[in-house]
Amino acid sequence: MPESHEALDAPVCVEVWRGSRIESRHRVALCAVDVSGKVLLEVGTIDVPAYLRSTAKPFIAAASVRAGAVDAFGFEDRELALMCASHAGEPEHIETARSMLAKAGIPESALLCGGTPSAIYNNCSGKHAGILALCKHIGAPLQTYLEADNAAQKLILALCSRAIGEPLPAERIGVDGCGIPVFATSLRRAAHAFARFAALEGLDAEDRDALKRCRTAMSDNPWYVSGSGRFDTVLIESTRGAVIGKGGAEGFHGTAITHGGVGLAVKVIDGNSRATAPAVMAALTKLDALTSSALDLLAQFTQPPVRNVAGRIVGKIAATL
Repeated sequence: MPESHEALDAPVCVEVWRGSRIESRHRVALCAVDVSGKVLLEVGTIDVPAYLRSTAKPFIAAASVRAGAVDAFGFEDRELALMCASHAGEPEHIETARSMLAKAGIPESALLCGGTPSAIYNNCSGKHAGILALCKHIGAPLQTYLEADNAAQKLILALCSRAIGEPLPAERIGVDGCGIPVFATSLRRAAHAFARFAALEGLDAEDRDALKRCRTAMSDNPWYVSGSGRFDTVLIESTRGAVIGKGGAEGFHGTAITHGGVGLAVKVIDGNSRATAPAVMAALTKLDALTSSALDLLAQFTQPPVRNVAGRIVGKIAATL
């Protein structure tokens, strides 16, 4: 039977100011849990499934690590970080994605993620290169790597299912913007998956080891996770890997607070990404997850300025919990 169409809901959390007046508001639902599953922070509806979108990339990449594809093709940690990334398409991002394909002996034309001027520039090209490498390593057809019944995608979805701790029936699977299968789960379970990613507990040994390698790659190579001046990169850099964030489309974001073994999942209900970083920052501040020096380095994301076309600051975006 189809699932209920119950929707996410939340009180207003992020307000967009122009001058001295609130011009727009965004509702945000979020949940933080420790590795035992205890809820530490809750705003809005947290038990209705939502698509993780690119927030799931560390778990997707971990499937390639677990299956042996990353080692088989000699991928470096920066390449593994790019598999976990939504990159900015800067020159070294593109060179790294091409390096991965070359090491695996896969032509660039095999990428089916779309993009301008070509698919290699898609912000998901590192993820796609990693999935293609997984296909080649296990003997799955490259041509159908986007399909949920491809053996590589089955391995990926199985690991994601174990990380969130529930099955993924067909009605929870959609198609992501880049073409691969994308799954939906509750904010509570998404947060718990990131708590497991943070603490490396509550996982079988092979999943734990694979996720540890992804976590280390992201921590040590934050620029490859996103790009120059972008939120996830600055979040990882400013905390020296103690907090690892991964954003996704439509205002989804997951954070692993490694020093506390805590996971945080955030969803901007209307999907507007301008509200994501302020909401995440408000939650991390509430959880006391950031040092004063990290807060200083992340100030631009706590209350991002609103600028007019000429670049003049005319307002701000601010979150309250």
